[in-house]
Amino acid sequence: MQTRATPATATPLERFNAAPADEAAQTLLACLHSHGWAHRLTAHRPYPDLPALLAAADEAAYDLSPDDLTEALATETLPALPEDTYAAAHTALNAAHAAYESRFGHVFVICLDGLSPDEILNHVLTVIRSRLNNDPDEERLVAAEELRQLARTRLNNALQGARGTARPATRDPHPANHTKPSPP
Repeated sequence: MQTRATPATATPLERFNAAPADEAAQTLLACLHSHGWAHRLTAHRPYPDLPALLAAADEAAYDLSPDDLTEALATETLPALPEDTYAAAHTALNAAHAAYESRFGHVFVICLDGLSPDEILNHVLTVIRSRLNNDPDEERLVAAEELRQLARTRLNNALQGARGTARPATRDPHPANHTKPSPP
């Protein structure tokens, strides 16, 4: 919908700033599914530029309450593996994910920005195994930081169209758990 405040040539940030609150919140919830986080960022519009919005998003993510963090973790997806990953890797990763979820009660989250597809599998397996050694309180802090990084990347991608490895949050918890490993 166009208004005088949002001409056809408006930037994505200008459209976000001028959007109705519920529309802006939906954009934000696709980046991090925390209603408190989305409400806080929506309420502080307009943002003068993308760095200001990203800084506000970081600050709001650092301030997530335990309930906000639980809400956000409940809708996160597992990291995607490269298409040509072999079945044994899927088995190892599925076992690691199951152990992680059993120990911590939520899906494993990790920001994979900056990694090539060839590095993802080894990195995810190494990190998940390492993080399984964390105590639950320490791991919630680590998971919150990973969520902050994912939200920042997703928000940047949404408003700049940049490409990254972060996938948007979804209402379907753990959809990657429903994928079948490729045959060996």
